[in-house]
Amino acid sequence: MKKRMGLWTGLAATVVAANVVTGWVHLPTGVSTTTPRAGSGPAATFVPKVERLLQAGIKQGGNKDFSGATRSFRQVLDLDPANKLAWYNLGVVAQHDNRTADARAAYDKALKIDPDFESALYNKAILIGSNDTGQAIEILQHIVGANPKAATAYLHLGQALKKKGRDGEAEDAFGLAVRVDPSLRQLVPEQFRKPASPAPTATQAGTKR
Repeated sequence: MKKRMGLWTGLAATVVAANVVTGWVHLPTGVSTTTPRAGSGPAATFVPKVERLLQAGIKQGGNKDFSGATRSFRQVLDLDPANKLAWYNLGVVAQHDNRTADARAAYDKALKIDPDFESALYNKAILIGSNDTGQAIEILQHIVGANPKAATAYLHLGQALKKKGRDGEAEDAFGLAVRVDPSLRQLVPEQFRKPASPAPTATQAGTKR
């Protein structure tokens, strides 16, 4: 795995390097993931505070102030221990710093809250891929089963299946990755890289005079 990640984007963005993990996940506009605890104050105050801390942490991370980002996300968890975005973003910080055990623990916390959290699933699969290929395959299969357009997950699935010697399945996964996102073709191992389909001729396209 690369020691430094690229842009702190999100899973929706196309990943163009084979082992780049997904970055910050922002709070969706108009959607709250917080559940106020007893005694934490009115929701009208509680929710905006959590959201401000999340956004502050994301901004700090974007500015490479990772210690500041960690403090902000920890403050979110002091208020809302079940905030999956804070746990996930702590995992991103830890993975950036090559603290793999801490990153995995944070992703697992996020996934305990939301087992289908795609970004956390993807980053966990990348994190464990070299040591536990079988589990990484299961996670990536879960991702593409839920989201057939997850091109980069297909790419990594192909790589993991190839590592296991399951070349037929790997070829299918690589083919699906390229079908969803043709720009990933350059990252497919040459032995699985099918020739690009030529543009249809006028006759093939059924063009009439």
